[in-house]
Amino acid sequence: QVHLVESGGGLVQAGGSLRLSCAASGRTVSTYTMGWFRQAPGKEREFVATINWSGGRTNYADSVKGRFTIFRDNARNAVYLQMFSLKPEDTAVYYCAADPVVSGDYNYWGQGTQVTVSP
Repeated sequence: QVHLVESGGGLVQAGGSLRLSCAASGRTVSTYTMGWFRQAPGKEREFVATINWSGGRTNYADSVKGRFTIFRDNARNAVYLQMFSLKPEDTAVYYCAADPVVSGDYNYWGQGTQVTVSP
């Protein structure tokens, strides 16, 4: 089993920055595709970014492209989401997820961390 714990969320003004962290335990995730997703109040969960096992391939939702960067440190069994130029519409609970077999199905999820961007 993989246990994922997100941290780094908080309240920030529009235009500000935050870095989210996701620490994995129970098993190494160094071979897993990792992703960040978010869910705003009253909305469905949506994809934010993914990163392959080596960090050499990333993918972003259009809404965050150019503002967010996903990266990982396999030695620390962790993945990160650096967020710049935050907007009020980025307000959501952000979730880290792990896809062990690169199938597009994320089997493991964290509990989420709240990001609130004030105007």
